[in-house]
Amino acid sequence: MIDLFDPSVIAILATVAFTAGFIDAVAGGGGMLTIPALLWIGLPPHVALGTNKLAASFASSTAAFTYYRKKLFTPKFWILSFVATLFGAIAGTLFVDIISTVWLEKALPLIILAVALYTLWHPQPKGNSHQLPEKNSALTKKQISQGVTLGFYDGVAGPGTGAFWTVSTMALYRMDILISSGLSKAMNFTSNITSFVTFALLGHVNWAIGLTMGICLMAGAWIGAHSAIRFGAKFIRPVFITMVMVLAVKLAIDAWL
Repeated sequence: MIDLFDPSVIAILATVAFTAGFIDAVAGGGGMLTIPALLWIGLPPHVALGTNKLAASFASSTAAFTYYRKKLFTPKFWILSFVATLFGAIAGTLFVDIISTVWLEKALPLIILAVALYTLWHPQPKGNSHQLPEKNSALTKKQISQGVTLGFYDGVAGPGTGAFWTVSTMALYRMDILISSGLSKAMNFTSNITSFVTFALLGHVNWAIGLTMGICLMAGAWIGAHSAIRFGAKFIRPVFITMVMVLAVKLAIDAWL
């Protein structure tokens, strides 16, 4: 393992964490920076995932609270999504603890490329409407299926979860990208903290590294969330698309070459 007390190592981890926090708050996908960094310093894969969840919980909580304070997220309306995401994240974390994730490494590039193509071709919602969808049986099914699926994915791996939440929310509920980002941050925090607690109970967390990176992630997330809210969809959309494309290329290189 690399010497964690080396100032250059600390500086690299801090920079990566800050950048990841900013990206997560704006478009999601910061885990594609932090997880490779944790593997680079020599942490075992399961410990890297668990430590990343600890650090990511700082960033996602900061971003979620910022969106909530700006009245871009309504917790009461999304109770079912919270519960479904929580159970999905627990199931995903337990699954990855006993099953090899080699298959997932090859599937992720295809999934993320599909998200990128959808985002490029999906028309930008018109106007600045922040209306929530009507409550009905169809909404209930959407919230449960979306929460369980993305919660499970975040428990298994995690990179790109925020981006997946944003694009799926726009598709399912026809909400604009800013409100969709607010829901994305809240649900991402839910799955992050749930998965972290599960990893911690399994003994797969390096607390010192996780807390150190978490502080830097929080700082990046605060700036990223305020930047997204200030500049709106015109700022979020290009960053989001760029981040998704970078995720796809990075995963493809790792998995197939």
